[in-house]
Amino acid sequence: MNVNNVCLECTAVKLAQYPIDGKPEVAFVGRSNVGKSSLINYLVNRKSIARVSSVPGKTRGINFYNVENKLYFVDLPGYGYAKVSKEEQEIWGKMINEYFAQRKELKLLILLTDIRHSPNELDKIMVKWINDNNLEMIIAATKADKIAKKDISERILDIKSTLELTLNQEVIPVSAEKKFGKEDMWDIIVKKLNV
Repeated sequence: MNVNNVCLECTAVKLAQYPIDGKPEVAFVGRSNVGKSSLINYLVNRKSIARVSSVPGKTRGINFYNVENKLYFVDLPGYGYAKVSKEEQEIWGKMINEYFAQRKELKLLILLTDIRHSPNELDKIMVKWINDNNLEMIIAATKADKIAKKDISERILDIKSTLELTLNQEVIPVSAEKKFGKEDMWDIIVKKLNV
C-alpha cells in the first residue's frame, strides 16, 4: 500500500476512548524495545509518527494510527519490561487484555521478535493466546540488518520452531534501519484485511 496520509487518531487507556468508526485494526505486540514503533514508522513512511525510544517501556497507552482512512495500526505497550513497577505492569496487562477481549475490529496481530534471539516464554504465551482466539498473525523478525544475510533462514527456522507456528503463520525478516521487508509486510496486511 502506498501511504501518504497517516495520523495519530488517539491514545487510549480504556475501552471508552477507542475509535468508534469500525475500521479494521492491525495490532503490534512484542517485548519492550523490540522495535514496534520503528516498524510502524517504516511501514507508513514516517520518521517519527510513532515515538521511538532507546528506553524500554516508553509506550504507556494504546496508540491508534489512522492509515489512509482505511485501517488503524495499533501500537500496544511492550511486555516483559522489568524496570517498571509491578502496579504499572498490572495496569498495562489489564489495558492490553481489555483491548484483546473487547475489540471486534482487531483483524490481524503482528508479533515482533528480535531475529537475533530465540523467542522467550512471554512470546510463546502470546502466540498460544493468538491461536486459542483464532486470530490472524504475522511474525515480524525485526533488526534483521544486525545479522549476516546467510544466517536469516536459520534464525527464521528457530523462531518458527520455538513458537510452534503453523504452516500458514509467516515470519517476515524486516529492518526499519536498512529498509527491507516492508513490501512483504504490506502484501500480507492488504490481503488479510482486504483494504
